[in-house]
Amino acid sequence: MKKIVIAIDSFKGCLHSLEAGKAAEKGIKTVFPTCETRVLPVSDGGEGLLDTLVTVLHGHFQQVRVHNPLMEPIESRYGISGDGKTAIIEMAAASGLPLVPEDKRNPLLTTTYGTGELIHDALDRGCRHFIVGIGGSATNDAGVGLLQALGFRFINQSGQPIGKGGGELAHIEQIDKSSVHPALEKAHFTIACDVQNPFCGPNGAAYVYAPQKGATPEMVQTLDKGMHTFAKVIHTTTGYDITSIPGAGAAGGLGGAMLAFLHAELKAGIQLVLETLHFKEAIQDADLIFTGEGQADRQTTMGKVPAGILAEARKIGIPVILIAGKVVDSEMLLKAGFQGVFSIVPGPMSLHESMQPDMARENIQRLVTQICSLFTLQNFGFRR
Repeated sequence: MKKIVIAIDSFKGCLHSLEAGKAAEKGIKTVFPTCETRVLPVSDGGEGLLDTLVTVLHGHFQQVRVHNPLMEPIESRYGISGDGKTAIIEMAAASGLPLVPEDKRNPLLTTTYGTGELIHDALDRGCRHFIVGIGGSATNDAGVGLLQALGFRFINQSGQPIGKGGGELAHIEQIDKSSVHPALEKAHFTIACDVQNPFCGPNGAAYVYAPQKGATPEMVQTLDKGMHTFAKVIHTTTGYDITSIPGAGAAGGLGGAMLAFLHAELKAGIQLVLETLHFKEAIQDADLIFTGEGQADRQTTMGKVPAGILAEARKIGIPVILIAGKVVDSEMLLKAGFQGVFSIVPGPMSLHESMQPDMARENIQRLVTQICSLFTLQNFGFRR
């Protein structure tokens, strides 16, 4: 083996992407000490996107005080690239579901205002390119809170600004853009988005995702009605009909609002990350690729990190081995094209024990060492 690329997603609650990759690299070097290895931090656009892209873009973290989904002040952060031009923002850092106690989760009240504050701060610091991961939201306010933080004013029938939260959407009559942040005119937004749901309707944001955020059936109906109302106002104001655009319903409709008002570009999270990594160039002349995630199952093939890695590798005939903390549907994964699919857990072990970081590192290193040892056998059947 002359070159092996390692691109493993984070094992959620256990190891970050680079930590998992470094453990695999140790296993490779045990068998092939002179082999060139490339450890690439990867993410599918959800948890871990911020850490991944700050590393890739040689950036730093910016701490900032913002408001959580219930408009309570919190400390949050986002990333700024090494050249100071690009901001990397995880919506979950300001508007995420874990920021709201279970007994207070109510998408009629929760707002994306804090995510808008992160963007506002980055604009003030000179950033004009934005990469925004919008997974894990606690909200269904159609991005109105985010836009409010950027200076947009949403006016009700009485000529007054509306309040915060998804319950206010039905009251929007007009939109005042006279006080928006002046730098928005020159800003470009790319959204990491892996859902295809439309803005509203039976398959839209409210019906599909609001129940996970604390909405009762009655709340879902109220939210969807508000989404329809807001969509009509958006169409009147901007000319955009966002009702059926795939991905417009992402993050409680935030995707649609950013499309209409910020002219954002929606991209699959793994596609965005691989482009930023220049992944095609990185894997040239590689003999093998290791990828992985916490649990590998049929959803792995639906836009997750390993699927994106496999798609690029197959274009130039590089075998890909998938490792995971837990493996389900291994036959289907093999049929998808992975050269091998392996669980890192060597035997009976409790979930708690297997998710201890030191244990997970040891298990990854041990498994990768065993796999690489097989390549030392003559005529084993793999390329090169």
